[in-house]
Amino acid sequence: QVQLSESGGGQVQAGGSLRLSCTATGRVYSTYVISWFRQAPGKERSFVAAITWGQRRTTYSPSVKGRFTITAGNAKNTVDLEMNSLNNENTARYYCAAHSDGDSIRLQVSSQYDNWGRGTQVTVSS
Repeated sequence: QVQLSESGGGQVQAGGSLRLSCTATGRVYSTYVISWFRQAPGKERSFVAAITWGQRRTTYSPSVKGRFTITAGNAKNTVDLEMNSLNNENTARYYCAAHSDGDSIRLQVSSQYDNWGRGTQVTVSS
């Protein structure tokens, strides 16, 4: 099982951009899916985006599609989330999650994942 570590969070003004990175330590097989979720204070954890490791298929939440881009790099075992046109609603703690068999789970459901990072905070100020 891989270990996940997020980085790149911080504070940004509305309309700005941030790039988050999730580093997976260990062997990431082609069947893996790695996803980003977020959780704002008082709210449930919600799906942001996912990418399958083998075919690089991407899935996005409708709320971020067109503004956020998820990418994966084999050499570094990283999954990046480029976030543009940020607004106050994007303020949350962002988590990286993984599952070893992405085809067997519902990507948007957090309880389906068995491997999580500790998260990185993103704060958008107006």
